[in-house]
Amino acid sequence: MNISDWKEVKLGDICKIRRGSSPRPIKDYLSNSGMPWVKIADATESNSRFIEKTNQYIKMNGVDKSVVVNPGSLILSNSGTAGLPKFMGIKACIHDGWQVFDDLQGIDIYYLFYRLLHIRKKLLHGAYDSTMKNLTLDMVRDTSIDLPPISEQKAIADTLSCLDNKVELNNMKNKTIEEMAQAIFKSWFVDFEPFQDGEFEDSELGMIPKEWRIGTLGDIANITMGQSPKGSSYNENNTGTIFYQGRTDFGKRYPTIRLYTTEPKRVAKKGDILMSVRAPVGDINVASDDCCIGRGLASLRSKNNCNSYLLYQLLDFKSRFNVYNGEGTVFGSVNKGTLNNMQIIIPSEKIMFQFQNIVGKLDDIIENNFIQNRTLIAIRDSLIPKLMSGKIRVPIEEVQ
Repeated sequence: MNISDWKEVKLGDICKIRRGSSPRPIKDYLSNSGMPWVKIADATESNSRFIEKTNQYIKMNGVDKSVVVNPGSLILSNSGTAGLPKFMGIKACIHDGWQVFDDLQGIDIYYLFYRLLHIRKKLLHGAYDSTMKNLTLDMVRDTSIDLPPISEQKAIADTLSCLDNKVELNNMKNKTIEEMAQAIFKSWFVDFEPFQDGEFEDSELGMIPKEWRIGTLGDIANITMGQSPKGSSYNENNTGTIFYQGRTDFGKRYPTIRLYTTEPKRVAKKGDILMSVRAPVGDINVASDDCCIGRGLASLRSKNNCNSYLLYQLLDFKSRFNVYNGEGTVFGSVNKGTLNNMQIIIPSEKIMFQFQNIVGKLDDIIENNFIQNRTLIAIRDSLIPKLMSGKIRVPIEEVQ
């Protein structure tokens, strides 16, 4: 292998790049069913290469007014969290905040994915608007890359994919483990299955096991409402305290680190439960590090160190929080008083500790997989520039 075999090409010369489109006005086409509708949050909530589901849909009569992408399609965000490439795992529609790559000529699609990750900073450097980056089609089409022979492209992509495959396997494991934990919570605290042989008594929320009580969320959790620091204190240079401004930073379980602040106002501790309290209300993540929270978030911490119990209680509250996000709600929000006074069924402390002992171990596995994923992604990100520049060469025969 010789790097002289590589050639410089423009992205627009080796593939067709087109932009998504939205039926307008979009509010008339959003629905609870229909064609999946890809938003930026669908891409940022997971460190997987693939978008497997969306949180919104559009009505089928809006599909012809948008752009359809099929499983395997490679898309790139051009606004919001710009420059983020993702593969589609489902058939869906994309709006004009996305670009899609078709008709690839002489370039492996997985190599293109990793090359887009590699040139993301370069793309964003030339993007419009210093605060909210926007990529145009011409910016992406005119971007030049170094292109190895197709066999070496595949070898590079396969090497990097080994790391991402492990990340995605860990994600699948975590999804299964969390579903197990939620099933245990439902069995114990919704259906009361382990306690059917005991005595029950009537309450404001129906029949509950004797010695349990009706209380409030504030009885079991310390709640801190976020407060945004000065805008001038934000940075992406790892300077200061990690800052989460709202649910746009949320992932599947842990938030994605994007911003830091040198003037934190309200701080959450590692392990605290983070909840969106504005547009929409009720999305849940767990703080993976000490962090600053903006006004779109609240942090909750168990008063008796039963954070797993508190987490699954809040996840079970999802339907109750949806009342603040319903049709006709202009800007859904919830305040600290409302959260503190939310009625809940509180089990005996003995039962709560038993649940924590069982499910806390499951949550530990989830956290360990998450930590392993961060390491794998860091290794991948350190390899990408070396492989893309030819500083490290992949033995093609070994990979094949």
